[in-house]
Amino acid sequence: MATEAASVYPSLENRPVKGTICLFDVDGTLTPARRTVSPDMLELLSRLRHKCAIGYVGGSDLAKQQEQLGTASINVTSLFDFSFAENGLTAYRLGKPLASNSFIQWLGEEKYQNLVNFCLKYIADTKLPKKRGTFIEFRNGMINVSPVGRNASVEERNEFEAYDQVHNIRRDLVEALKKEFPDYGLTYSVGGQISFDVFPTGWDKTYCLQHVEAEKNISGVKYETIHFFGDKCFPGGNDYEIFSDSRISGHSVTGPEDTMKILKELFRL
Repeated sequence: MATEAASVYPSLENRPVKGTICLFDVDGTLTPARRTVSPDMLELLSRLRHKCAIGYVGGSDLAKQQEQLGTASINVTSLFDFSFAENGLTAYRLGKPLASNSFIQWLGEEKYQNLVNFCLKYIADTKLPKKRGTFIEFRNGMINVSPVGRNASVEERNEFEAYDQVHNIRRDLVEALKKEFPDYGLTYSVGGQISFDVFPTGWDKTYCLQHVEAEKNISGVKYETIHFFGDKCFPGGNDYEIFSDSRISGHSVTGPEDTMKILKELFRL
């Protein structure tokens, strides 16, 4: 069962499908957006883990992934061989931390403040059906910008998403940022219902692949086949870069049920 500790699984070099790893986006792929994982999904992932290596790669921080995938008694990093929070800037291998990196270190305080001030002024001048709180969430590897505010309820998120589809609030703010800061070396990625991420170019989900490739120097396992499952695999979606990477065998899914269906077919689970 998924609740058992990592030690019940064969070591990475002794998995039956040794040179294969499955990486999963979290929201909309392993879980419904911002909701928790189902027992069925955990059970299927546990069976998959007996065959090959598994990992997740999410844009959110580890605490959010713990909420969605773990429980009070189960650490999320024990449920996967590789846990890549913030696209792999915070990374765990078999429950132990790997080297990390930080956005603010990379950008510097002055440029960071220019960016934040511009976003807050822009949002202040934007009329929306509702505004709540936390318009900018500072994370280790990026900032997440939400015009409606990350404290919006589920209903308010749905309302903003529908409004955004008509009025292109997020798209227009992204265009304004690109125009204002053309030389900052930043990438803007619209994901989820209410926000977009801003991070150094190259710090998208492909960032985690350096940790996957480094495994050959640790256990000798070379991952020749890297499956990635995500729900935002279109250009501009936050799964696009990794989905379209030449090292990846990509699977675009419509939700957790679709992920489970593909896994069962691919690995005869």
